[in-house]
Order: sequence, then structure tokens, then C-alpha cells
Amino acid sequence: MHMELKRGSSTKLYVQIASTIADRIRSGLIEPGTRLPSVRKMTADLGVSLVTVTKAYSELEAIHLIRCSQGKGCYVTGTGMGLSNHTQRDVGTHKIDRNNSGASLNWQMTLVDYLPRAQLWRHFDASPQVRYELHMSAIHPELLPTRDIIDSAYHVSSDHADRMAAYGSFQGDWELRQTFASHFASRGLQATPERMLITSGAQQGIDLVARTFIGPGDVVYMEAPTYTGAIDVFTSRGAKIITVPMDNEGMRIDLLTRLCDTYPPKLIYTIPTYHNPTGITMSAKRRKQLLNIAQSYHCLILEDDPFADLYFTTPPPASIKSMDQAGHVVYIKSFSKVLSPGCRIACAIADGSVLTRLVAAKSTADLGSPLLTQKAIQAYIQNHYDPYVCRLREQLHARLTRASETLQRHATKDMYWRLPGGGLNLWLELRGNMDMHELHRQSLAAGVSFLPGSACYVAESDTSHLRICFTVTTAEALEQGLRTLCDVIEKVAFQQTGTAADRLPLI
Repeated sequence: MHMELKRGSSTKLYVQIASTIADRIRSGLIEPGTRLPSVRKMTADLGVSLVTVTKAYSELEAIHLIRCSQGKGCYVTGTGMGLSNHTQRDVGTHKIDRNNSGASLNWQMTLVDYLPRAQLWRHFDASPQVRYELHMSAIHPELLPTRDIIDSAYHVSSDHADRMAAYGSFQGDWELRQTFASHFASRGLQATPERMLITSGAQQGIDLVARTFIGPGDVVYMEAPTYTGAIDVFTSRGAKIITVPMDNEGMRIDLLTRLCDTYPPKLIYTIPTYHNPTGITMSAKRRKQLLNIAQSYHCLILEDDPFADLYFTTPPPASIKSMDQAGHVVYIKSFSKVLSPGCRIACAIADGSVLTRLVAAKSTADLGSPLLTQKAIQAYIQNHYDPYVCRLREQLHARLTRASETLQRHATKDMYWRLPGGGLNLWLELRGNMDMHELHRQSLAAGVSFLPGSACYVAESDTSHLRICFTVTTAEALEQGLRTLCDVIEKVAFQQTGTAADRLPLI
């Protein structure tokens, strides 16, 4: 496996090695039962001492990620978190499932890859026994205009068959970009179609920015916590990621300013509106301050905005991009979650050579996003989007209200949460040193999935937070899932302390 060791870093080499392997195990990139390279081979591959690798393996064994046996080697034991699509292995006897050719797959560990972490993939699908899937940030299909978009796609493909027989523009369909220009203008963001790039979801937009502008050692600032998929992307580029804590107004700009004096940024990634996972919205004042920092250091801001249309009472502050006069902001607006996850449509807005280079990167990635889905989405946004999203806000707000009322009835006193002003997620804090790995294991066994807070930090963290999505299920399943989760939290707390957790007073 490939490792970028920072030999001049204050972090000891054995810690770097252990952390890299731990990230890969926790991401599911190294499966339970896999035999790790021998100490001597790892020593030769990395150019470090036997003592360094031995200490790294000891660290991994101490946190129960691997098990070492004299003369047999070191084997991955897993994380106890469970993956639905992972091969089951018997670690104790080192029995390994075989493919239909009957050959062991352990040889594949000799193939070098460059994926240091992949938490997004690991937490995307729930285990088979899960009945209440609260881990994925999505909207339940019954609330989406799926049938209307299918009808739109049918008419586009049948009435204009010639369009499907040709490649589309690398930059995206012109009519869709014109529709987006009107859409953004009504929300205070002036952008011409020439300044837009259509991507296959926001995830591709983030990846294009990272692949174009970020290389090993480049400094990227992110909120802590933040979106798992963005962490994966910037980590894979070898960036030096520095995280900045948040408060009720978003990223702590005072801390960011001090950090930038020592580590000048190449890029600042932010989700300023109904932040994922916390739900916090950055104040207008801080948005201006963040733009000023980008101007001072001649760096980019990557503004990720999937939720701005999903406000519950009042619209959020204007986007950072709407204030950008010198091309410092790349703005990515996803329509996948709000309209159709299967269509994978997002729009990136950028200026000057930044846009030119992103279009070039897009062309090498996939020759342009599928034309059929662009046309289907374009017709719907042009004719139906505003009344649809108005109804959707009411429905999502009702889901949030039901989630809040359920938690008020069943949560323990050690649970804390803040109601967001929009978006899809609730960020829960469990006070009292809860064993989050054990909680996750028992919650899955009880049929409820959630996103562990540790997945939203750059390094594996002992955070006592978790994220639930209150829009991904039916209202009835949401209530039952939260009740079950609260019961599991109470059970795990009792197992740890021997004392029953107090419930919140009924309201």
C-alpha cells in the first residue's frame, strides 16, 4: 500500500503508519481477515526501521484493529461496525472466502493503491438487518418528483431522438445552463451560462476541483466536522488538511485567520448553509470575512451548497459566490438530493482560467455528463421547480418537528441537539463518555443505522456525536427508528455505568 510519510513532521513515523493503516481498515479498504505485509516487507517498502513498523503494528493491535501471532503474521480483525457488502471471514482460524476460481485473494495486497481513506463508501449502504436507515442524508422517494422527471426524460428521448445520438458539450447542456442562470438570479446570484459547468453530482464537482488544484502538501482548510465525501477527496490528493472548529455562526474565522498566518491556504472548503453534518448556517458577516481571507491569500473557496433551497422559515444569507468579484469562489450547487439522486446533476460556477481548467478536467473524466438526464432536469426546473420546492420545505419541516417531538419524549438527559433552520440532518451529542463503536454495533443489531460522528472528522475521533437524517424515511418509520435508537443509547449507557440513564422530562 502507498503511504506518504512526512519525515520532517512532528508526528512520529510509526504513528503516521498506524494512522494510515487504521484509516484504510475503518474505510473497509482492507477487509477483516486480510494478512498485512510482514514487518520486514513493510520496512523495506517504506524505508524505515524494523522498530518503527513493529511499533505501528503494536498500536493497531492495541486498538483492536489487527491481531498478531508469532510465526503467523498480523491479520485485520475489523472495526466491529459491519459492512453489508463485505466478505465475512473467520479471523481466528484465518479462513478466507474464495472466489469461484478457488484461488485465495490475499495476493491482491501486493497491488499498490493510492486510496488512504474512503469513509463515504463505507457508510453509504446499511447492513442487511437495518430496518430504519437514518444514516444517509437523502429525501424519501415519496416526496420526490420522480414520475414527473421520468415522463420528462421519456418525452425528450422520444420527441428529440437526434439529441440522444450525439455527444453533449463537455461544459454541459446549454439550455440547462440557461435555466440555471435564471434560477440563480432569482436567488441573488448573477451567473451567465458561460460561467457554468454541469457535473455528475456535487461529489464530482468537489473531485474535479481537488484533482485540478490540489496536490501533495497543499494546505486545505475545512470545518470540523464536515462532509465525509470531501474529506475523502482531499485526503486522496495528499493535501495537508487543517480543520477549524465551528460555533453557532459557522467556521471560527478568528481561528482560521491565525492559522493562515502560519499555513497559507491553497483552498478553503465550506458548507455555509445548513452545514452537513451539524445543520449550522454561517452568518452573513462571516461569509464576507471568509471571502476577505481568500482575497488576502490569493486562494480558492469551494462553496458547497446542496441545501439552500430547503429553509423552513426564512431564507439563508446570500451565498459567498454572490459577493465574489475576483473569481476566488467555486460554487457548487447540487440538485441531486432535492430532485433526483439517480440523475446526478449539479452545477459549478467559476470564473476565468479556473473554470477553463475545470472544464478540461471534466472532459478527461467522462467527456461530459449524460445529456438525457440534463434535458429531463432542465424541463422540470424550468416549469415546476419553485412550487415543488415550496411544498417540499413544508413536508421536511413537518418531519423535523416529528423528530424533535419524538426525541423530547424518548431521549435521555445526556442527549443534546440543536434544530437546524433547514436541510436534512440532525447532529446529536451524547454526553458522558459513550462508547460510540459499541453504540453503533448495537444500534445496527437493533435495526437502526446512523452516521458515526467520527466519519465527519479528518482523523478518527472519539467524538460523542452522531448524525441522523430526519427526511430519509417515512414519518412513521422515523418516529419508530428514533425511539429504538433512544432505547439502545439507554441500554449501552447502563452497560457502561451500571446506572439507568434519566429520560428527559415529558413536554
